Amino acid sequence: MKKFLLFFAAGLLLTSCSDLLDTEPYDQFTKSNYFTNETNVQLFANYFYNTFTGYGSETGDFYFNYLCDDQGTTGIQPWTFTAAPGTAAAWNSPYVEIRRANTLIHAVPGISDMSENTQKNWVGIGRLYRAWQHYKLVRAYGDCYWVDKELDSSDEDILYGKRQPRNDVMDKVLEDLNYACDNITANENSRVAFNKYVALSMKAEICLYEGCYNKYVANNSSRANTYLTEAKNACNAIMTSGKFALNDSYKANFDSENLAGNPEMILYKHYVYGSMSHKTISYTCGSTQVHGMSKDAFDKYLFKDGKPLALTSLDKSDKGVIINVDDKSGLGAANHIDISAVLANRDPRLSAQVDNILQFPGCGYARFGGAQSTSSTGYGVLLFDNEKFASDNALRQVNANWTDAPIFWYAQTLLNYAEACAELGSITQADLDKSINKLRDRVGMPHLTTSPAADPANNMGVSPLLWELRRERRVELMYCVNDRYYSLLRWNKLELLDTKKYPDQCRGAYVGSFGADVKLTDIDVDADGYINCKNKGADRVWDTKYNLFPIPNDQFQLNKEIGQNPGW
Repeated sequence: MKKFLLFFAAGLLLTSCSDLLDTEPYDQFTKSNYFTNETNVQLFANYFYNTFTGYGSETGDFYFNYLCDDQGTTGIQPWTFTAAPGTAAAWNSPYVEIRRANTLIHAVPGISDMSENTQKNWVGIGRLYRAWQHYKLVRAYGDCYWVDKELDSSDEDILYGKRQPRNDVMDKVLEDLNYACDNITANENSRVAFNKYVALSMKAEICLYEGCYNKYVANNSSRANTYLTEAKNACNAIMTSGKFALNDSYKANFDSENLAGNPEMILYKHYVYGSMSHKTISYTCGSTQVHGMSKDAFDKYLFKDGKPLALTSLDKSDKGVIINVDDKSGLGAANHIDISAVLANRDPRLSAQVDNILQFPGCGYARFGGAQSTSSTGYGVLLFDNEKFASDNALRQVNANWTDAPIFWYAQTLLNYAEACAELGSITQADLDKSINKLRDRVGMPHLTTSPAADPANNMGVSPLLWELRRERRVELMYCVNDRYYSLLRWNKLELLDTKKYPDQCRGAYVGSFGADVKLTDIDVDADGYINCKNKGADRVWDTKYNLFPIPNDQFQLNKEIGQNPGW
């Protein structure tokens, strides 16, 4: 409860800051009487941690990001915007948080009883948070406004001027990141507070994005190499710190009641039963139909021999078998399609993410009893559920889940390191062995070499090695932090979300020959026997304008010079 009171106090100080021109909150706290000691600064900065939504309630950072080719959504998930909206939280919210960061940055140097190093620590945290929010804006909108102070009516260049070029903003972001990495010194061993390793993790993600964006979208190789090198070095600092290692269990990173002591965690969100909870498990295991894994994603998992679907000599069939089982839902024994043998041939991360029993309308399945679940593609979402919680009904109550959520973790670092090295053209077998092959060792998969066989399924126009690294990222981060969407964006491959050109993202499991054993009349089955989860005639068609969000219309009423993004 103490933690939530701290968040409340920090929020009170900025209650009136939704308007960027507010200069002093109208409540019991003001900047002049609040920022007087380190305790209050810490309470204020705790709010930064709270803005990472973690598992959330249908809007969290895991699973609920449906706009990608990993999940087959009923009726097709549309683009985030198909027309310029009246208002948009994606534009407004980051600026509210930037103001919050600037409040801290400018208040701390005036606290006389703080040492210089302590002041730098808290300024570093403020600048880190400011960098993160500007990065979100650039990623969504491209050109935007760099704001490094609390705005008032005299700041006409920002309030009424043109947006600043994205490159200029990102260079400022890098300055903030470097300051944070150099000056955040507190809480080095904490995994629920901002510290230098969180700063390095953020830097690695941001610089990898910027490096790839410049390589594949902006065609600026010099700038790309600068940022890719920064990403590689940030990852290397984490990897050589000796403070992190992969957890023995891949799945335990996502289904654990408490991530304290997990060596893979760099920052995680701790949930507490009855005080702060989420609904990811109750949603993915409840009676509401979930968006299951797409066939496009399913087919990208390597086989146990380390080879892709087109090259393996193992059994390629994705057809299950009929079993009669009582799922303890109270409905008695019934026929279900079991794909255990199919999963046994694939990368074990697939069986950690997908249920072995297919579940679809007309053939629901209760994994551990309770309500029967169904999936748009037949593939049940298993990753966040855990059998040890099966008897705890509270865990499946809406908004009563309390498993912890990773925010930044070591596997991301290893993926980012390998990709940065490869994009720089300097990756060695030693680089692979200390990054990607550690991820493969954890799940018992063959090692990746610097010269993998060419996969005929490579539709990105990149080298076989880069294709395999992108596959590894997709597999390891399935359902995680909307990584797939933003990876496609920085690789200039958002066109892969076009469902006309790439229909397998709208297909699910094979059920075609089981009509005599299970009910198939409540789903659409295509001519090849696979579940088709899109509405007939509906498609998501890609246009270059979708690489950026449109500036919301209300901003043009405030600033005639803001300018609209191309195509909108």
